[in-house]
Amino acid sequence: MKAQSRKIQFVWTALIAAALLMPVPSEAQRIKHSPPKAAKSSGGTKRSINGGAQKSESRPGGVRPASKVSAGNKTSVGNKTNVGNSKKNVNINVDNSKDINVRNNRNTVVRAGGRPYGRPPYVYGGRRYYCHAPYYYHPYRPFYWGPVWHPWGFFVATLAATAIIISIENQQYHYDQGVYYTTSSGGYTVVQAPVGATVTTLPAGSQTVVVNETTNNYYYGGAYYEKTNGGYTVVAPTAGTVVENLPDGGEEARIGDVTYVKVGETYYQPIQKDGKDMYEVVQIEEGGE
Repeated sequence: MKAQSRKIQFVWTALIAAALLMPVPSEAQRIKHSPPKAAKSSGGTKRSINGGAQKSESRPGGVRPASKVSAGNKTSVGNKTNVGNSKKNVNINVDNSKDINVRNNRNTVVRAGGRPYGRPPYVYGGRRYYCHAPYYYHPYRPFYWGPVWHPWGFFVATLAATAIIISIENQQYHYDQGVYYTTSSGGYTVVQAPVGATVTTLPAGSQTVVVNETTNNYYYGGAYYEKTNGGYTVVAPTAGTVVENLPDGGEEARIGDVTYVKVGETYYQPIQKDGKDMYEVVQIEEGGE
């Protein structure tokens, strides 16, 4: 037993001596061989709009690359379509899908003027086109009567408090400052002034136009008014009436060698009067070569 005890003591003594003889690593060596610590993120982790985490991407100082923008600035609806700079058409609010009642309310009859024509009519396609003034072409340029006026087909969601209701032949219209509306889905649609509608005062900006030697009409926004006992009543255009401006909604109509402007169902011949570009209401009759 004593021999075995001495043997064990010798082994332990040898192990302790070996341990004492091993070199101690320096501070630099301990840093070199130590495992790297996880780097702290400085704002590099991004989150998706739906709340899910995307792949972490770290940048010095937490700065994201310039090409990355937040969802709030990615699509700017206000700048996507700059109506003021890219659209020069005044009637960008015209909604053709709501243009249901417009054509049904357009005037289809031109009243005879009562003055004999000193010029032969222009004959083409089985029709005779009468005008007092000679044909003088100039391009059709729609006239804008100001912010309170709207062209046919224009849609509004609400009307001003000054609007009134006018009923003609069981059809109800809303009237406000020279503009007539009918009720349509979700709001109101501008229509041509209905013949027979009477208002107590004329819209601001209306003009006097000569019909014949004894009669004048009042003209505004493509509509003609005649003085009556109740105020001013909308009438159909009278043949031979000359106006300076036509409303939006017309179109040039080429008939033979003459280009008229058709507004609703009324034809206007471009003329020149006193050095100004004007339009004369055309009287059309069936017949001729």
